[in-house]
Amino acid sequence: MQRPGPFSTLYGRVLAPLPGRAGGAASGGGGNSWDLPGSHVRLPGRAQSGTRGGAGNTSTSCGDSNSICPAPSTMSKAEEAKKLAGRAAVENHVRNNQVLGIGSGSTIVHAVQRIAERVKQENLNLVCIPTSFQARQLILQYGLTLSDLDRHPEIDLAIDGADEVDADLNLIKGGGGCLTQEKIVAGYASRFIVIADFRKDSKNLGDQWHKGIPIEVIPMAYVPVSRAGPVVTDNGNFILDWKFDRVHKWSEVNTAIKMIPGVVDTGLFINMAERVYFGMQDGSVNMREKPFC
Repeated sequence: MQRPGPFSTLYGRVLAPLPGRAGGAASGGGGNSWDLPGSHVRLPGRAQSGTRGGAGNTSTSCGDSNSICPAPSTMSKAEEAKKLAGRAAVENHVRNNQVLGIGSGSTIVHAVQRIAERVKQENLNLVCIPTSFQARQLILQYGLTLSDLDRHPEIDLAIDGADEVDADLNLIKGGGGCLTQEKIVAGYASRFIVIADFRKDSKNLGDQWHKGIPIEVIPMAYVPVSRAGPVVTDNGNFILDWKFDRVHKWSEVNTAIKMIPGVVDTGLFINMAERVYFGMQDGSVNMREKPFC
């Protein structure tokens, strides 16, 4: 199955849809069966392992007096790691009178929980801008102040998760189908901080995330873009996934995909993240900052 047009010539891969993704319902169309080569189904609860150390990483142990550690629980290692990362980012970056961008996904839940705790404990005055319907509901659930870019076009701090982070802090995001709104909020934020568990830490994009790069397309263009069935996003657009098998110059790939008529945006977040917090299996938090050129 080959994708028609110049993009398949450049990169030799098929754009394949993901049915049943959070944030959208799978719909028919395109005439492809999901067991065809190039198609894939992304399942919840991905269990991917592997950690990465190296220069630029700062490790915080739960034994340290300045560390942020959750109470013992029956959470999985990955879930505990998400909680560690989320709480560390909130402690280090959230301040009074900020406008916050609230990301989407499972890791952000722990950050929002800690934000809500601090609002009550410290009487913080915070305004929250959601990146998705899920984020909006989370903000309301925890009693935080909900706003939007119309009322608050300047964001002080955006916190969001990632599907994968490479050594240069390039990200693959959008596994939940919210990539465009996530990129808008991150793009208008003065600081963009990423939180993730140890499974998302890679030297190169694709080392651990094998589900492809999400691409949001205008509905009328999904057939010429991919000839595959779509998944609907919060924006009413469709999500497709480009599966790749080698390291690319990601800024060039991002530009090439966005030049395809009908493409709204990609899940590649290039040169946007300032700092990433990784919750680790041993209860520590590794912090990595953008490398200097």
